[in-house]
Amino acid sequence: MANQRQPIQLIKAKGKKHLTKNEIEERTNSEIPPITDGIAPPDYLNEVQKKRFRAVAEDLQALEIMGKTDCDALARYVVVEELFEVASKTLQDPEVLADPEKTVSATLALEKCFKMCRAAAGDLGLTISSRCKLVVPKAPEDKKPNKFNRFDKTG
Repeated sequence: MANQRQPIQLIKAKGKKHLTKNEIEERTNSEIPPITDGIAPPDYLNEVQKKRFRAVAEDLQALEIMGKTDCDALARYVVVEELFEVASKTLQDPEVLADPEKTVSATLALEKCFKMCRAAAGDLGLTISSRCKLVVPKAPEDKKPNKFNRFDKTG
């Protein structure tokens, strides 16, 4: 199975694959940047969820990884995150903890919400491991100038 296609900036930063200038230009032109205009919370979110949506969207836009097409995915994450918080508070209720059946039911609900929240967070780059896959590393700076740069005819 082939590896997932990587952005040209990532390939250049890694420095492991040698591409011609034409190949780099072709790859750069074929990559689609995210559409960042019109990112807004969907109507089905309540006011608290919309506020959370805007906060997370702002962070993702700062990382340059969120586009307009990601709005519904982020909205689903915000909804599930709120459900997780409700399930967590339910499990802390002394009345629920006193009844074994209610405790098991609340624990299962919390577990389902956690799994959904974690999956959505991973898709959006909100976990450490998923963000490491998304962030393009910076190319290391050359410490000393290349002695062959004077023969370069492009500059």
